[in-house]
Amino acid sequence: MKDDKPMYIPTYDDVVAAHERIAPYIHRTPVLTSSYFNELTGAELYFKCENFQKAGAFKVRGACNAVFGLDDETAKKGVATHSSGNHALSLSYAAGRRGIPCHVVMPRTAPQAKKDAVRGYGGIITECEPSTSSREAVFAEVQAATGAEFVHPYNDPRVIAGQGTCSRELNEQVPGLDAVIAPIGGGGMVSGTCLTLSTIAPDIEIYAAEPEQADDAYRSFKAGHIIADDAPNTVADGLKVPLKELTWHFVSHHVTDILTASEDEIIDAMKLTWQRMKIVMEASCAVPLATILKNREVFAGKRVGVIITGGNVDLDKLPWIKG
Repeated sequence: MKDDKPMYIPTYDDVVAAHERIAPYIHRTPVLTSSYFNELTGAELYFKCENFQKAGAFKVRGACNAVFGLDDETAKKGVATHSSGNHALSLSYAAGRRGIPCHVVMPRTAPQAKKDAVRGYGGIITECEPSTSSREAVFAEVQAATGAEFVHPYNDPRVIAGQGTCSRELNEQVPGLDAVIAPIGGGGMVSGTCLTLSTIAPDIEIYAAEPEQADDAYRSFKAGHIIADDAPNTVADGLKVPLKELTWHFVSHHVTDILTASEDEIIDAMKLTWQRMKIVMEASCAVPLATILKNREVFAGKRVGVIITGGNVDLDKLPWIKG
């Protein structure tokens, strides 16, 4: 899995090329507003709804850029990855559109809805234990057996360039933003946001939002180097993975601050969004709103883009329903 090639840092030109490459396979997702949340927070919030994206998550942007950027010879062997869900199903979606195999290593604890979606798109699942070490060890075996092209969920320049197309659209849809906030796990969306906005709108502040119970990015940001947790436990299942070298580059250079929220705050923000905006979103996507509600003084009076990253929810296991 590791190689000695120097790390390629994607540029905004890569984002522009990615946007053109993936256009036939993605939605230009809408931006919604809520007078209720504006009054509650004292800010003007603009929700970029990647929960309405193909495959139900922003990750289809990076996955499609990686898959459709492959030469034919490489593509024949298929693609492979490890993912708790949204990257897995997004890569399966992209591979299916190109007609090539997709091999996915998923934690056995991943939501059943996401496993079903991966299989529905034609992905071939191998399960692992719910830890980064198990995930990477099992993946090494799968890749060795298949020879498939590794598309990392976030530490991949092709993926980050693809994710950067989201904030490019947001900046076109809502000019004059003061800040943008997105959830952070491995940092792919935040890195793409940094890549795009630092080039086309450098005055916009970029915030990352993280669960208190999986706050390795927050601690890394404060310490000035990567601190990785192996198996954090949080309702925000998409945010359990650590930063890597490439995403750390963007986070450390361009993020204004990383804010955290408790499990209860995340669940409350998720439920409130469902109630008030009538949209389905994952717990991971509620973390930005939870941190805005917790840190109103930071955002009051500002025009803030809030990236809702996905909507692949297990409807039989909603976090506010005790059972």
